Amino acid sequence: MTKKLIEFKNLVTEFNVDGEITRAVNDVSFEVNRGEIVGVVGESGSGKSVTSLSAMRLIPSPPGLIKSGEILYHKNKKHLIC
Repeated sequence: MTKKLIEFKNLVTEFNVDGEITRAVNDVSFEVNRGEIVGVVGESGSGKSVTSLSAMRLIPSPPGLIKSGEILYHKNKKHLIC
C-alpha cells in the first residue's frame, strides 16, 4: 500500500502586475507518495517554480496570490492551502 506524502489539488496561483492578472499555475493536480523521487520538467515559464513556492507558502504577496486549490501534507494531515 502506497502512502501519499504530499498532494496538490487544483492549485491556481496568480500574479497582479500593473493591474493585469497573469495565471502562473492553472488547475495543477498531482501527488507524491512516500519513497518516490519526482522530477518536474517543463519549459521556461511553465509554472514549476511557482508550484514549489506555493507549497512552501513563499509566493510574494503582493503581487502573487494563491487563488484556489489545496496542498495536503499527509504526514501531519495538514491543509497548507484551502
